[in-house]
Amino acid sequence: MFQSLKEQPVDKIMLTAQAYRADDRAQKIDLGVGVYKDATGLTPVMRAVKAAEKKLWETENTKVYTALAGEPAFADAMVSLVLGDAVPRASVAAVATPGGTGAVREAFELVKMANPKARVFVSDPSWPNHAAIIDYLGLSRKSYRYFDETTRGFDFDGMMTDIQDAGEGDVVLLHGCCHNPTGANPTVAQWGQIVDAIVASGALPMVDIAYQGFGDGLDADAFATRLVASKASECLIAASCSKNFGIYRERTGILMGVSKEGTGTKLAQGVLTALNRLNFSFPPDHGARLVTMILTDPDLKAMWMEELEEVRLSMLGLRQQLADELKRLTNSDRFDFLAQHRGMFSRLGTTPEVVEMMRADHAIYMIPDSRMNIAGLNSQTVPLLAAAIVKAGL
Repeated sequence: MFQSLKEQPVDKIMLTAQAYRADDRAQKIDLGVGVYKDATGLTPVMRAVKAAEKKLWETENTKVYTALAGEPAFADAMVSLVLGDAVPRASVAAVATPGGTGAVREAFELVKMANPKARVFVSDPSWPNHAAIIDYLGLSRKSYRYFDETTRGFDFDGMMTDIQDAGEGDVVLLHGCCHNPTGANPTVAQWGQIVDAIVASGALPMVDIAYQGFGDGLDADAFATRLVASKASECLIAASCSKNFGIYRERTGILMGVSKEGTGTKLAQGVLTALNRLNFSFPPDHGARLVTMILTDPDLKAMWMEELEEVRLSMLGLRQQLADELKRLTNSDRFDFLAQHRGMFSRLGTTPEVVEMMRADHAIYMIPDSRMNIAGLNSQTVPLLAAAIVKAGL
């Protein structure tokens, strides 16, 4: 049977990581895999997470299964964090999932169950797993313009034109904040027009929010997601705890289905719970329990918010340092977009050939589409990257 299997395409992010590890040059720079790193190159365990783990170790007395949908306290805490008071809690169905990816996967499975002919509109570019999951499930996928390669900014007019084709039964996938892979985001005013257009079309908005707190702050980063939930009669929201709690390997995420119509919430809750059962039976609990403890304990939450703000400001500082250094080297403001982008990523807007040249000549590793992880830099490596960008003729 195995001989009939087909080779699967290798993930470009993983290929970049493998090539970086195999490089023995001393001054190599890893801007590929999307994990936060401190100035020493370490992805640290947050202080609040450490404190919660210690408390959990001291008090936990069983490892028995949790509920199929996950612990209700986790859902309550995450709905509050992501949605605030945008909608009543009773309007939100929610299930814990193995990371944000698990939430995205189950969201598309729910879409396929509800309407197998749904077209899913995805930004061009987007996180590669979005398209991969949609295609694997056999759903129809359409792209909408998002990134302007000339300005390295958000293409508002292109997006608004392209999503006009969406209609009832379709899905429009949005990045809640800190767009991956570009770092370019709509303004508050543009978000209002985008959401209004989707609601008017009758399409279902779906938000993937994986970086809340990494851009402009917890509430500011949740603005678009809350706007969608408040204006749409129904929506799906996939949220990840990997980045903002630094618990990547704990695979902690949540999928929310908001419905303001009749029995919609109850139906969505039943289907999502059934999908959990079919996919992995019970969701992982360790990370979810830590998140719940942090969000419901005032002292732990204050500690977490302080550290998250340190992370956010660190990335903003690196962005500004890189933009300033490039301005100094080029006597031009054409790289100011780097300081304007938000989150972990920016896209330089160059070719795979130039990216390969930077790897070969300068040991700088980024994804072939020129996505780079700003959090992979530190104050010493920023000048090295800036010099390499200039030498590459960007």
